[in-house]
Amino acid sequence: MAFLNFLVSLSFMFAVSGRVVVHESRAAAPAPFVRLGRAPADQELTLRIALASNNIAGLEERLLSISTPGSSEFRQWLSMDEVKTFVQPSKSTVAAFESFAATNGLNFSVVSPHEDWVSITLPVSRANELFAADFELFSHPSMASLITRTLSVSLPVELAGHIDVVHPTTEFTEPNARHAATTAPLKKRAPAASCNTFVASGVMTPACLQQLYGIPTTAATSQNNTLLVTGYLSEFAQTADLAAFLKLLRPDMPSNTTFTMLSIDHGENTQNPTVAGVEANLDVQYTTGIATGVPVQFLSVGSSFATALLDTITFLDGVPNPPTVVTTSYGTLEAGFLNTMSTKLCNGYMALGARGISLVFSTGDGGVRGVQDDTCTSPEFFAVFPASCPWVTSVGSTQGFGPETAANFSGGGFSGVFPTPAYQSSAVAGFLKTVPANFPGEFNRAGRGYPDVSVQGVHFQFVTGGVTGLVGGTSLSTPTFASMIALINDRLIAAGKPVLGFLNPFIYLQRNSSFTDITIGHNSGNSCPLSSVAFDAVIGWDALTGLGTPIFPELLAAALAGS
Repeated sequence: MAFLNFLVSLSFMFAVSGRVVVHESRAAAPAPFVRLGRAPADQELTLRIALASNNIAGLEERLLSISTPGSSEFRQWLSMDEVKTFVQPSKSTVAAFESFAATNGLNFSVVSPHEDWVSITLPVSRANELFAADFELFSHPSMASLITRTLSVSLPVELAGHIDVVHPTTEFTEPNARHAATTAPLKKRAPAASCNTFVASGVMTPACLQQLYGIPTTAATSQNNTLLVTGYLSEFAQTADLAAFLKLLRPDMPSNTTFTMLSIDHGENTQNPTVAGVEANLDVQYTTGIATGVPVQFLSVGSSFATALLDTITFLDGVPNPPTVVTTSYGTLEAGFLNTMSTKLCNGYMALGARGISLVFSTGDGGVRGVQDDTCTSPEFFAVFPASCPWVTSVGSTQGFGPETAANFSGGGFSGVFPTPAYQSSAVAGFLKTVPANFPGEFNRAGRGYPDVSVQGVHFQFVTGGVTGLVGGTSLSTPTFASMIALINDRLIAAGKPVLGFLNPFIYLQRNSSFTDITIGHNSGNSCPLSSVAFDAVIGWDALTGLGTPIFPELLAAALAGS
């Protein structure tokens, strides 16, 4: 069968020889995906095609200018239409694609507000012919159904330079991209006596976080400052669980405080307690419970992970008054996307940041090994995406206090796709000087380093399916930090100032005054022993805890002074 597949693929290449260029390929599907043979020739495929934007470099330059303190246009965020002028494809790109579609009898539809994504539906046989591909069926132990992918995709020469991505083709993203760690039940439904998670009785609650980081309990006043929680992979947020959480841990708030439900891709939010989502519940409970009075939205996206990321971006592109903060506690190995899709998605985050949206992502609970906890003995480190994108703010985890230390599971490292951005070049260079010359770990020293910041992430109390329990992971750190940013935005709006938007240039400038440096800890992974090779926390930025943990009053003061 393998030899037959090779001959079929080769016949396609000969048939279109001289008319195509290889766009992207991989030698094999990553484990544990299993190759099952050719997809049926008459199987219908719906492919998303990303047309090249006309001026992404110009958008990057503009975003860095408006997000960097001291710039004459600092925080003068762009409108939806202004962003579109950079992102939409050029007339020549549109003409090239329309000519290709007409020549080959393809019907297409534009599926993004910036007009840079189109969709086509065609049989596998036709997709193989047009893109010199060999679409096959693949299985995965965690997937109930098969997926159709190809190990190589090519473009007709007339489209080279005009198309960024053909999706889904060569990407193999893990089906479980959640970052929530293992949960444990609690025998009592009362706040813990200790907030120190280094001790057996220590439990983290909203009150603990407010005390530790100086987060105010005063309710926000602006209704134009929304915090959006993304919900992927059939994770459902329960209103009954939120009410129980507030009664237990925020009794000063009305227990009927809730969130607004949004949906794309037929996303649901089933309220049956037997299917309550740990990730969705903890995200809405800790945003609602920390960002007091800030309107919270829950976006349920009913598609596979890569498509969910894409459709979240295109959804937000079309919202005239978007949320000021978006928190996402999901991610997967960067290598699952290859370069074209991760770059296109990352550029999408750049466009959202230019509109004044703070995008906050968790770094995963696999330490330097991303989400692969079973590779404890391997010297190779794996980056997690979207946390590795330079246009988002990524959040790692700490635990305990007196002092806080890095949690061993805290995801961190260096991207294999994105280079070190200018805003963190000095911080990363300082950290790399502390890495021994004979360090056995394998990573890209020229890559974007992450996380950017960190927050407590161990033994958080929450409610799911009516049961009170404990949960830990960067999934807790991320909505907590996002809530702090939402509260700062509320104060900025009240003062007549623009919101924080893309955070990173600002927070790297404030690293010495607005963050507590974390200098103790190791991040070999959630299930790897501390002896496994990994990074250690050091003075200054490090690839476990980033700049450290935020000091809310100092960060607020810097935000107000810098606007």
